[in-house]
Amino acid sequence: MIFFMGLNSNKKQFFFERDRYFQKLIAIVGFLNLTLVFFDLTYIPWRDFYLQILPALTQIYDPVKGIEPHPETQNYLDKVDALQAQVLQTGLTSPQTENLLSELRLLSNRLIEENPFDVANKSGTLAKIKNEMRLHTNEQSARDGFATFWSQAYLSQTDWRSQINFFNSLIRPLIQSNYYRDINKFGNFIDRFWLLDLPFIIIFALDVLIRTYHISRSNPNLNWLEAILRRWYDLFLLLPFWRWLRVIPVTIRLYQTNLVNLEPLRKQIDRDFAINFAGELTEMVGVQAIDQMQDAIRRGDLARWLFHPETRRPYIQVNNINEVRAIAARLFNVSIYDVLPKVQPDLEALVHHNLERTLNESPIYQKIQKIPGLSHLSVQITENLTKDFSQRLYNNLIKALEDPVSATLMANLIEKVIDAFEEELQKKQNLPEIQSWLISWLEEIKINYVKRIAESEIEKVVEEVENLNYLVRR
Repeated sequence: MIFFMGLNSNKKQFFFERDRYFQKLIAIVGFLNLTLVFFDLTYIPWRDFYLQILPALTQIYDPVKGIEPHPETQNYLDKVDALQAQVLQTGLTSPQTENLLSELRLLSNRLIEENPFDVANKSGTLAKIKNEMRLHTNEQSARDGFATFWSQAYLSQTDWRSQINFFNSLIRPLIQSNYYRDINKFGNFIDRFWLLDLPFIIIFALDVLIRTYHISRSNPNLNWLEAILRRWYDLFLLLPFWRWLRVIPVTIRLYQTNLVNLEPLRKQIDRDFAINFAGELTEMVGVQAIDQMQDAIRRGDLARWLFHPETRRPYIQVNNINEVRAIAARLFNVSIYDVLPKVQPDLEALVHHNLERTLNESPIYQKIQKIPGLSHLSVQITENLTKDFSQRLYNNLIKALEDPVSATLMANLIEKVIDAFEEELQKKQNLPEIQSWLISWLEEIKINYVKRIAESEIEKVVEEVENLNYLVRR
């Protein structure tokens, strides 16, 4: 039994390793295909560069893009080659050479007039050719420049070899860069890249089917469409158009197979997304909450909620405790039992100061202080009154809290005060002004705090979260 369990374990390990290497292989194939896709996308714009650096590459790839040498420009270069051969055979002053020079002058005029470079959107190349020839021959126009250049007199006077070297080094590469692209029956340029791309698409399609099969097997509740959508980005590998979108699935596969370390980039993207999303979310939630509060105040909902309790919806208690009353009671008890004893000396000093000031304003007390022997007595009386008043006040508060009758009377007093307060607030001269002030106050909060948090505080919060995660990982 243990033997068979070991076999099953080894079998699972084997399939796991095989799947891992297979996924790496598919990722590498995807990278090669993506490289080919971007090369194809840049081939036409960069063909002049490839023509100068890797001319053999253009000979291989031109047929893929339906590129052929342009008949007119190619005929022009063929005539130049024929001229060079004729000069070697019969010399520069022979009638055969003059005939070829005459043809080149005619072809040069036709080149300028008909502009065969326009088909390949290379009119700028023709302009450069004309400018080079005009400057080289010191003529006012390109026509005159070509006419002068392809003449026996000019070539004889200026050294035939140096002139043909000038043409071959500067003019010939520019003319060679021109091309003709055939057009299909739909009016589009011929592009046979799909023939190179088709084997890759077949490989990607098989991989997607295998992945979908495994996903549907491991998740029986998913149908095939849902299983495919689990890795929706793989569908970009199957599109015969918008091929540049394959950068998404290829990058993901390279990252998942550990062929490329994109962890720093992923962290930075997550961080930027978190900052932007959290900032916008904070601002939207804060502004929306304040807007709802302002609308509630404008509609009078807040006033109805405060002054008409019967209109409130039932409040659900989670733990059968009124937290507001419990907190208020705890704060009141802490204030009486813990806070007041600590501030009693300061309270006595305040009472003593007010009592002494009141007595000093009394004419009788002023006369008593003038009687010899009684001024010191008046000070003692003031201090005793202060201590007695403070102590009695504190003791009465303690007794009021502990006495049920006093507590009931205090509750009735508070309730009547609240009722009177509500009655005064509901008067016409008070409620509209208070509502207007509340709306303005909420608007100030929205401007000064909510948007400030969204703009400056979110990044600080994200940094704190990153530091906490780093400490946890340590």
